[in-house]
Amino acid sequence: MPAFFKDYEGFLGTGRSNEQGQSLDEFLEEYDPYKYKNPCVTTDAAVLTYEGEPAPDAVWRVLLIQRRNHPSIGFWALPGGFIELGENLDATARRELEEETGVEGLALEQIRTFGDVKRDPRARIISTAYLAVCEAGSVRAQVGDDAKDARWFRIGYAAEEVPAADGWRAEVRHFTLTDESGEVCLKADVLVEERTGLVREKRYRTLSKGEIAGDHAEVLAAAWETVLGRLPGAKV
Repeated sequence: MPAFFKDYEGFLGTGRSNEQGQSLDEFLEEYDPYKYKNPCVTTDAAVLTYEGEPAPDAVWRVLLIQRRNHPSIGFWALPGGFIELGENLDATARRELEEETGVEGLALEQIRTFGDVKRDPRARIISTAYLAVCEAGSVRAQVGDDAKDARWFRIGYAAEEVPAADGWRAEVRHFTLTDESGEVCLKADVLVEERTGLVREKRYRTLSKGEIAGDHAEVLAAAWETVLGRLPGAKV
């Protein structure tokens, strides 16, 4: 098949043929990207708002959508979706956020990749999580695209340290998410394990999530940890 994009001179290398005597052009003509099963790629965006100043004791909220279709139909999720073939990841995160909630123009930071094999029953799906933070009232969300509803949920948070293996630190992070009307209250517990030292390995595992879709409680935990880690006086 032809090259994925036209301007690929920067991939010529030394310009020599490969061991089969093929030039780059010839190699690309015969290359089959579907020879092996490949995972799907998505993005998810955790949009957090604060009232007043961005401080640990401020009122913080997260934007969630209610899923209209399977899987996890009726459950609440972070805005996100599948990357298009000719689209960069950052562009996907912005497009999906706007399509599902109408929110646009925010700075988005890539914070972590989630790739557990069993994170989605549709296919082998790997998702890159993004974080956005803004002052409450500066953006307005409205339901769109695949969503049945879109709401802001106030974040209640507590953490407790639990026993861990040598060289590791473990903590259970408890989240209580309540919408403005008090009609919907979501609760989730996420175990976060971190290997201490020069190289720090971190693992997230959902212990309970109620009506939060998929592994999005873990994504929220990573986003919230990122924010708290940058606030003076905050304890992650």
